[in-house]
Amino acid sequence: MKQFLKFFLASMLGTFVTLIVLFLLFFGMIVSMVSFSSNEEVLVEENTLLTLKLDQQIFERKPGNPFAGFSFTDMQAEESIGLDDILKNIAKAKEDPKIKGILLDLSDLMAGAAQVEEIRNALADFKLSGKFVVSYADNLSQKAYYLASIADEIYLQPEGAIDFKGLMVDMAFYKKTLEKLDVEAQIIRHGKFKSAVEPFMLEKMSPENRQQIEQFTGSIWKNMLEGISKSRKISEGRLNEIADSLLSSTSAGALKCKLIDKLMYRDELIENLKGRLSVDSAGTLNTISIAKYVDAANPVKKKVDRSKRIAVIYAVGEVESGEGEENSIGSKNIPEAIRKARLDEKVKAIVLRVNSPGGSALVSDIVWREIEMAKKVKPVIASFGDVAASGGYYIACGANKIFAMPNTITGSIGVFGMIPNAQKLLSEKLGINYDVVKTNANSEYISLNRPLTEYQRSVIQGGIEEVYDVFTGHVAQGRNMKQADVDSIGQGRVWSGIDAKRIGLIDEFGGLDAAIAEAAKMAKIENYKLMILPEPKDPFSEILGTITGDSGESRLEKELGEYYSHVKTLRNLTKIQGPIARLPYDLTIK
Repeated sequence: MKQFLKFFLASMLGTFVTLIVLFLLFFGMIVSMVSFSSNEEVLVEENTLLTLKLDQQIFERKPGNPFAGFSFTDMQAEESIGLDDILKNIAKAKEDPKIKGILLDLSDLMAGAAQVEEIRNALADFKLSGKFVVSYADNLSQKAYYLASIADEIYLQPEGAIDFKGLMVDMAFYKKTLEKLDVEAQIIRHGKFKSAVEPFMLEKMSPENRQQIEQFTGSIWKNMLEGISKSRKISEGRLNEIADSLLSSTSAGALKCKLIDKLMYRDELIENLKGRLSVDSAGTLNTISIAKYVDAANPVKKKVDRSKRIAVIYAVGEVESGEGEENSIGSKNIPEAIRKARLDEKVKAIVLRVNSPGGSALVSDIVWREIEMAKKVKPVIASFGDVAASGGYYIACGANKIFAMPNTITGSIGVFGMIPNAQKLLSEKLGINYDVVKTNANSEYISLNRPLTEYQRSVIQGGIEEVYDVFTGHVAQGRNMKQADVDSIGQGRVWSGIDAKRIGLIDEFGGLDAAIAEAAKMAKIENYKLMILPEPKDPFSEILGTITGDSGESRLEKELGEYYSHVKTLRNLTKIQGPIARLPYDLTIK
């Protein structure tokens, strides 16, 4: 028996060591391949068509994790790409004599609304070169059609359709769910428009929430109509008629309404493109995806003075306690990045790129303080992406200048707190009772297994009011406004970029490029180098993170689809400590 156990354990140990070695060899090879492919320069052939397909998540910048788009379940990889790369390479293609035009393949569009606006503007600039832009899709969502409308011609699959019907915000409410579970949502907030808590206390939108949603969806829809009308030469009134009557729900209807130019199959599209590029019917159409074009040489050699830098700091995701990750704003990662840029003498200006619904008020204040210190020694420009609201607005309100897109969601200047009381759930449904021994009157403050006392609730309310006062004070100081005026447009109200400019919450319309150009202007520098912060983690750490954590989340997202946002929001809520400055939950414009 002893001999058997000895050989058995030796065999197990040998197998374990072998697996570790194979694991390290496997990932060593993959990392080597990733490194080699990312450094290999791509050669662009003459008479080439650049293809832009946005069917996967568009990050603000390319993830540092080389396996961000890799699925370990089916062992397939999709090359991740950032919005910064898309914009930079559309501009590069404009000057590249080998690129003759761009094909938009928009059957599946994963970009955010403000991202679409920035890409659309970049394509409009590309067309100034005299090169063509063509769009093709099997079906087009509203967001995809808005992007497609900038093209010279729009082609649709003969059995396809355009989902052109107007915008909608569909909010989920959990009050009855909590009642069934015997859980009380104890809510303390400041701001009648601070609707983040409404799903837990109401069964439908409050009049104030409905008012603000009607306001910002209306202004975003009008911006879309103006862009489509200008590009397609169709009046805004007619576009609303098409949307109201669902006239584009068939391919024939879309063609009759002149939303598109022609119906064709993909093989016919290829022949059409060959004709545009003067390629013989039997010849090969040269195409290159934008993900590969990223590694192609820039035909325009820009002189760069490395002693002059502009730091672009990406503040993306929920504002939460802790270090923070690539897609979250923590009390360490973003403050450290701002501090590094402030202390670096080569950095002449800072651009804070914000795409965040907010979160922890405490962490927001930590980031705000770093911005205040930075702007004392160099210009700080804020650039808003799809959303920069509540805590996302808080961190940037002190910038020297703020840029946003017309359809950016911003504002939401308000604060709330929510403490679930699960006493009945635990006692009456699960049979769990609690008893307590305490040394002071409020030793049990805050607890999930008993309700707040009136005094405890008043303490929390006082803290919420204090945070709101500080928040509005920061905005007033940063935007050169009276605090009472900030309060009047605050109260948790959400605004579109269009309305935010009208009421003074932002300064200019424009994307990241416009913000960088303004930073260079304010710093009085040319031929500068961009410094991207926070610096990505080393690839091996990112790979391990993918294997142990993120890949599971990605699978969950794929399984749950549009309902994944509810799970993600509730999960992120548990990470926040103290008062919360955040957008309404699951605010999705469809």
